[in-house]
Amino acid sequence: MAGDLVGVDALGPDGPYRTHQRVIIADTRGEALLDMSVVPRLYVTRTIAAQRKAAPLPVAERATALRRAAEIFVSATIGGLDFDHYVDLTCRVSGLPLTVARAGADVVATSLTTAFDSVRTALPAGTTMDWRDQDAGAVWARRGEVLAVHAPGNAPGVHGLWPQALALGFRVAVRPSRREPLTAHRLVTALRRAGFADTDACYLPTGHTGADAVVHAADLALVYGGPDVAEHYEADPTVFVNGPGRSKILITAEQDWRDHLDVVVDSVAALGGMACVNATAVLYEGDAAPLARAIGERLALLEPLPNTDPRAVLPTMPVKGACELAAHLARKAAAATAILGAEQVVADVGDGFAALRPAVHLLSVPDPRTLGVELPFPCVWVSPWSRGDGMTPLRDSLVLTAITSDGELIDRLVHDPTIVNVHRGSVPTHHAAPEIPHDGFLADFLMRNKGFVAG
Repeated sequence: MAGDLVGVDALGPDGPYRTHQRVIIADTRGEALLDMSVVPRLYVTRTIAAQRKAAPLPVAERATALRRAAEIFVSATIGGLDFDHYVDLTCRVSGLPLTVARAGADVVATSLTTAFDSVRTALPAGTTMDWRDQDAGAVWARRGEVLAVHAPGNAPGVHGLWPQALALGFRVAVRPSRREPLTAHRLVTALRRAGFADTDACYLPTGHTGADAVVHAADLALVYGGPDVAEHYEADPTVFVNGPGRSKILITAEQDWRDHLDVVVDSVAALGGMACVNATAVLYEGDAAPLARAIGERLALLEPLPNTDPRAVLPTMPVKGACELAAHLARKAAAATAILGAEQVVADVGDGFAALRPAVHLLSVPDPRTLGVELPFPCVWVSPWSRGDGMTPLRDSLVLTAITSDGELIDRLVHDPTIVNVHRGSVPTHHAAPEIPHDGFLADFLMRNKGFVAG
């Protein structure tokens, strides 16, 4: 603790590092909560150089340490915060509803225990993880030694992915988001207490210049962000970009959409509507207006509350920012029919901040530009779709839930290279499991098959 503020220091190759340059992190009401170190570019490059020189733990020790870290993450006091206090501050800083922040933190703990399960699922058939296991064949080999993680701030659960890199023997350097810096700090500390070396996982809060240094100094990088970030890194084969989700639901004509309304609404509103796996578009092969009205009626029941209220399900942000977001939505929705329009999005809940009510707009045609507008709250575009519209409105989707009996259509969706995941039937877009890749398996990016023969 730093006075009345929670101190959040860097975690480098030689332990915690408190810098002269600091930044104060406030909650969505503007109340100062965190006093965070900001490391310079030189510290970043020296840290990653030290990580590259260090050897990883043996495989068996990694597995044990990951399981132990899960226990420490949920049970220990870290940085002066027990688990409940950490969840509460994460809720306040990020604007996530309290229940969503807690669920995301639980995802991180669970992901630590299942990291090796996900890694083994990604292992190609006929390939071994250790050259000692065969005389000739393929061995899974790392494409580098250090993975940089340019973390987002939309949900704690995203930090459940990169521990898979530790399972594979990478060292990891995490640059946290100022919007949610606590989960990465707690996770890196738990990993170190569990038996990983200080060089195995480092926490490097830094500015924009330092963020580029983290990415470029490492061998490989996992980067999260919007369209601008995706465009900035898309030509770099060493960077794996997790960009906009633009997840969608398609319901074909032979299906009664009323039977699937629960899944549609859940896909839009779960996780506060802030995740890349939330549905931002629902397409129906037929008259979409009744479906849009039904979605609006259900979402209108979600009560705007301070996000620290245990009953809250909607995200919050300062009133000014909420009004700017609503104005942006109004511009994007100018040609749509408002079911729940931009004018009702901002719900002042006191103390200078607002909850973001859901928005539902009906399109006359499935315009891909509008269907791809993704905002950090439950915001959905509903549109008719016909076979004549083809694949174009469905493309560029992290997840596409297809509620259909048409196997040929499923074939087309599965083989479209711009649709990352296909859920067939009444499956929420946010459904996840260790054996199901998110944007491919992370190991697909981190590893390669290397030929090996023992003479």
